[in-house]
Amino acid sequence: MRRIKLTIGYDGTDFCGWQIQHAQRTVQQEIERALKSMHGHDVRIHGSGRTDSGVHAAGQVAHFDTDIASIPADRFKNALNSRLPADVRINESVQVPDTFHARYDAICRHYRYVVRTYADRTPMNSRYCLAVPSLPNIQLLNGYCAHIVGTHDFSAFTAAGDASRSKIRDLQQASWHIEGSALVFTITGNAFLWKMVRSLVGTMLTLAQSCDEPQRMGAILAGGDRSQVGSTAAPQGLCLERIVYERT
Repeated sequence: MRRIKLTIGYDGTDFCGWQIQHAQRTVQQEIERALKSMHGHDVRIHGSGRTDSGVHAAGQVAHFDTDIASIPADRFKNALNSRLPADVRINESVQVPDTFHARYDAICRHYRYVVRTYADRTPMNSRYCLAVPSLPNIQLLNGYCAHIVGTHDFSAFTAAGDASRSKIRDLQQASWHIEGSALVFTITGNAFLWKMVRSLVGTMLTLAQSCDEPQRMGAILAGGDRSQVGSTAAPQGLCLERIVYERT
């Protein structure tokens, strides 16, 4: 048996997220179907984490164990891509130690969220951004970010039903910048709660629309009250950019 690490990109528009769900199309399901066609039996893949319905990925990571000795590790990329639909691509396949785990060995995850104006939305980018009437004040947005970087209890920014035992997360970086005509939010953390990134984005955009002072974001975070949080931003603007590991 060999353990193979996959780096995966996908357009999340037509998927009900990463994880297998009954009677729903998911990314995990498509990859496991391709692996089964190669192996002749079920092969389970383990992802670095879940992405929600409609959320994209450029650098999702997963691993699986294979009993096929004849395919070099780097050739699994092409073998799988020939069996996968066009909205899922394997970017890289490499052999890793059998102790490697895509989820538990990850030290940080990096997400990106794109916001554009209605005027800037086109058929080519509308699946990958949130469209708003006008872009908010970037200084205000970055003022809000200053209150969320660090180790905090993010209970206010998780969806109801999140099963995480602890709501404490460590954010190493969070900031907004202009990229061409788009407003882009990037965030890096050890892990994220269910819908946490989209909740943070939606809250910051709501606060900026009202020109609330940055301290308001800190008060919401400290209070832990979900009712004080803005609406959860739409999924199509969010992309899982990369997962960082100490090794491999």
